Amino acid sequence: MRYLHVDVFSGRPYSGNSLAVFPESGQLIGAQMQRITQELRHFESIFLSQDSDRDGMWQARVFDLNEELDFAGHPVIGAACALHALYGTDDNETWTLKLKARTVEVTTERRGPGRYASVIDQGPASFLGRPDLSDVASWFSLEAEDLDPNLPAEVVSTGLRYVVLPVRSGALDRARIALDLDAPLAKLGAQFAYLLDADAMEGRHWNNDGIVEDVATGSGAGCAAAYLRRHGRIRDGEAAILRQGRFTGRPSEMTISADGQGEDIRSVKVGGEVAFVAEGLLQELPE
Repeated sequence: MRYLHVDVFSGRPYSGNSLAVFPESGQLIGAQMQRITQELRHFESIFLSQDSDRDGMWQARVFDLNEELDFAGHPVIGAACALHALYGTDDNETWTLKLKARTVEVTTERRGPGRYASVIDQGPASFLGRPDLSDVASWFSLEAEDLDPNLPAEVVSTGLRYVVLPVRSGALDRARIALDLDAPLAKLGAQFAYLLDADAMEGRHWNNDGIVEDVATGSGAGCAAAYLRRHGRIRDGEAAILRQGRFTGRPSEMTISADGQGEDIRSVKVGGEVAFVAEGLLQELPE
């Protein structure tokens, strides 16, 4: 089975967030997809198959090293660019991908040999509350004074539920996961946490056990975009750059925007460049 290795949120190979894309994987079951993802050791893999009932729609399943995800931004962006490279006929294309959480449209642009860019419309945002997080700084090995006094922590979803935690300048450099966050986050109604320096427009995100830091988190960036628009830090519909990955040695840039006012954020978009690194062939599939 063929797959493509791409780097998402960067125009240069060997930077950004790496991804394995399987464009013709309809014969696989979920357990096989999980085993393949664990074998290749990318942060995530995405498995595609054409929807036989709807022309132009692709079924998409995303796996990280531990489980299948309902939604993820960087795999969708990378997958759409892979589809463009394989099947696109024009410099600009639109793709419809159906994930577990929602169906999304992704626009892609060919920018040169092995270079593409993509934008995903993650749809409307949901604001799910501002929990009392008096001890949350300690979860990330920070002090209460490291939190941004001008912005509240808030649970936001554009497909996955993140608690967006705003921090002061310099706090990202010191942040580390101090405990497994699965249970504390579940009590807040959140699945993940995204640390955000709103002044520097930079974020960080880890797996909840803190073992692996994500290079660039498309779903988290979508929540950050909705959050920044709600609190007036970005203009209505205007694109801004959110950076991530500096601490992993793979600096990445995500283009974000949000349309709406207050809690009525009707559309959140996340995009970036995609670089093609390699093409591979699985000689054997898992049982």
